[in-house]
Amino acid sequence: MDFVDDNGNRICAKIAEKQVAFYSRDYDLKAKADRQAAIKKAQAIIKNPGNFNKNNTYGTAKYIRQIVYNKDTGEIIETQSNLQFNDEVLEEDEKYNGYYMIVTSRYHEPDAWVIDTYKGLWRIEETFKVTKKDLETRPVHVSLEAHIQAHFLTCFVALVIIKLLQRKLDNAFSCGRILDS
Repeated sequence: MDFVDDNGNRICAKIAEKQVAFYSRDYDLKAKADRQAAIKKAQAIIKNPGNFNKNNTYGTAKYIRQIVYNKDTGEIIETQSNLQFNDEVLEEDEKYNGYYMIVTSRYHEPDAWVIDTYKGLWRIEETFKVTKKDLETRPVHVSLEAHIQAHFLTCFVALVIIKLLQRKLDNAFSCGRILDS
């Protein structure tokens, strides 16, 4: 791979990586369900393009041929758009239902470890969501360094307590539900 360093010099370096592909039936079913919703929305856009714009066609527009937006307003320009469903894009997407491709620098780890680690990422994402939404770590309404640190320490201790309670209750309750109780 070629990189450019801070001084603008081009550097050629080899980076060891591991690629792991695997199939998940659950992901397959989820992808099919999500795609059905996108197909239904694409058909609604084709039928009534005036009800949609660039902001609310995101993720769906790829299934529509020749969709043209007004650059200033984001509205679909019906006179320039010959809207038709794009079956080729749908076919291409369906080929990959249920498949994941993970690229990692941890090339020395076994495939099972890479897959298990990837499957555990939702826990980290949930933790960030809890700290931002449920524990309201931000915005911080204090200005002194000691107060800021105390605020985040309090939030972190609360997070640890919630996670311990979840584990003690066999993960039967969400963080939000535990906080509400």
